[in-house]
Amino acid sequence: MKKFINGTDQVEDQMIQGMVKAYPQYLRKLDSGNVVVRANKKEGKVALISGGGSGHEPAHGGYVGEGMLDAAVAGAVFTSPTPDQVYEGIKAIATDAGVLMVIKNYTGDVMNFEMAGEMAEADGIKVKQVVVNDDVAVKDSLYTVGRRGVAGTVFVHKIAGAKAETGASLDEVQAVAQKVIDNVRTMGAAIRPCTVPAAGKPGFELAEDEMEIGIGIHGEPGTYRDKIKTADEITTLLMDKILADIDYTGSEVAVMVNGSGATPLMELFIINNKVADILAEKGIKVYKTLVGEYMTSIEMEGFSISVLRLDDELKTLLDAKADTPAFKA
Repeated sequence: MKKFINGTDQVEDQMIQGMVKAYPQYLRKLDSGNVVVRANKKEGKVALISGGGSGHEPAHGGYVGEGMLDAAVAGAVFTSPTPDQVYEGIKAIATDAGVLMVIKNYTGDVMNFEMAGEMAEADGIKVKQVVVNDDVAVKDSLYTVGRRGVAGTVFVHKIAGAKAETGASLDEVQAVAQKVIDNVRTMGAAIRPCTVPAAGKPGFELAEDEMEIGIGIHGEPGTYRDKIKTADEITTLLMDKILADIDYTGSEVAVMVNGSGATPLMELFIINNKVADILAEKGIKVYKTLVGEYMTSIEMEGFSISVLRLDDELKTLLDAKADTPAFKA
């Protein structure tokens, strides 16, 4: 294993410290656990907290700031944060308006965030939650009951965060977050695995001529393994599954072509070229496109495509101001 680290037991802590030192105008690290919060606490409005295992950077700490998250909790690489970590994050950002937890659908994440929410409620803090399950590839896995939460979570952060900035109630912020979840679908593929530092070796193996279709953000198996195809062919496979899950006919959509950590922008734009053509052929209008690394898998060579069906409210909130280290609007 070759990585630019100092020790496998220091990765998460030193990463968070480095992130805070890079963006002190946005972020502050709590004394307890790898939790980052907004440098300037939001008052009188609903606060948002999210998180999960490290290794998905810029998610989730990169989305802490105006118009998105108020706190992000980082567990060990690909490992859920503890309830105590999440609880400390909730306490640090809580306002009279309440806190919304945005949870990706992994068993550990759901369990630990819910426990933290119960602890916070015992303190008199109003807490609600949504669970993101946008991955159309796999319905059930070793990690989930139901579909996995993947890159579409970033749209939830953006739109729910914008709604909170308007002064909306906790119920209203939860409702718009759920609307995003109900209307976003994602699927990914990979041609090379990643290595979790503590493991020291790749999480799975792919031959030089193989690809994994429907892979998860932690390297979980997808729907099948096949001989590698062209970018257009792979994109078509993923888009066929996404478009079969929601009727996007006549809709305006937001598209995210998300890199998994080691896929060049050159290739992501080639993929987006085909995504745009497929949507145009089906009469689906693209309102906004995001291409880049939004939710990675350390150095996995892969990508995912997310498509979000929009209405006027979601378009307005998607366009609203956001100022975070990794997302600006």
